[in-house]
Amino acid sequence: MSLIDILYRPADRVLRSAQPLDGLAPLLMRLYLAPVLMQSGWDKMMTFDKTVSWFGNTGWGLGLPMPEVLVALVSGFEFFGAWLLIVGLAVRWISIPLMLIMIMAALSVHWQHGWLAIADASSWLANERIMASAERLEAARTILQEHGHYDWLTGRGAFAILNNGIEFAATYFIMLLSLFFTGGGRYLSMDYWIARRHNLLR
Repeated sequence: MSLIDILYRPADRVLRSAQPLDGLAPLLMRLYLAPVLMQSGWDKMMTFDKTVSWFGNTGWGLGLPMPEVLVALVSGFEFFGAWLLIVGLAVRWISIPLMLIMIMAALSVHWQHGWLAIADASSWLANERIMASAERLEAARTILQEHGHYDWLTGRGAFAILNNGIEFAATYFIMLLSLFFTGGGRYLSMDYWIARRHNLLR
């Protein structure tokens, strides 16, 4: 028995037998991304003027051109795109603008903060910004332990500092890229049934 037979043939047999379930992974990615995108789009819609100011301001904001148009497009793609992901309609098409939004967010908002979304000084990905935040976090804990109800304040989880790195934007981009290539998935998306009805399945 060759190395190929040992390493690959059993896995190939398992994959063949599990093929009817290969739509499950795209479904779970769609359902994971949908509430995140929907909330992000909704928040921008509800704070449209403030978001426009943040997008357009060159001093404390992002300094992007045509902020009103950008906010309308981004919030619309995020909110309504989330609904398309839920039902699995036009998944490949909606993945394209959503990937561009993730790239824009990563480069314009998160890149300067490094990789980590949450400051974790014990991580091998921690940069100088995160190491500096560890001292501030410890100082905050000390103040709260001395002057606040620390046990009550931490009763639902430990305090953390948001680092706002590219971690989440990069993760969502990778998930959207996967959906672009796989589509909505077999059986569990409208795209599949539309393609099946019109003999477009490959």
